[in-house]
Amino acid sequence: MLSSREPRVEPFHAIFEAELRWMWTTLRRLGVRRSDLEDVTHDVFVQVYAKLATYDPDKPIRPWLFAFAYRTASDYRRLARHREDPNAEMDATRGTQPLPDELLAQREESELVHAALATLDLDRRAVLVGFALEGIAVTELAETLGIPLNTAYSRLRLAREDFTAAVRRLAKARRRA
Repeated sequence: MLSSREPRVEPFHAIFEAELRWMWTTLRRLGVRRSDLEDVTHDVFVQVYAKLATYDPDKPIRPWLFAFAYRTASDYRRLARHREDPNAEMDATRGTQPLPDELLAQREESELVHAALATLDLDRRAVLVGFALEGIAVTELAETLGIPLNTAYSRLRLAREDFTAAVRRLAKARRRA
């Protein structure tokens, strides 16, 4: 017999189907390599399933899911096997086939953003990704990540500064190359 604190399969499947693509993108933005996205996404949803009974359906789902993504990406990045050059994967995939000009420009811009994000400390990166790319309010991010509101705002400000500096530095280096 199911207790009221055990997750139900139907709501989980609905969440999984609706949020899989978003979770994939969020984990990528938090620094998970493309080659590991399937496994890390699976790990996140295993945790979500286990904790589904604690979700408050009166609140938006994405900030709650973002906390799982952040913690899992943080654990992933701590592993020694993932401490390589964050741009190595992009260099390996760059130029595998000729792309039309528009797609090439979009891809280069995306690579620049991911490379700049990769230079950020994960705590700052999570707040920036959550706020600027996922549209989660800073107050929700602070609650979701378990940090004081002023800390969240500080991390966002510092992340913006670091991100802007990284984009300028990487763009300059690419122009020289």
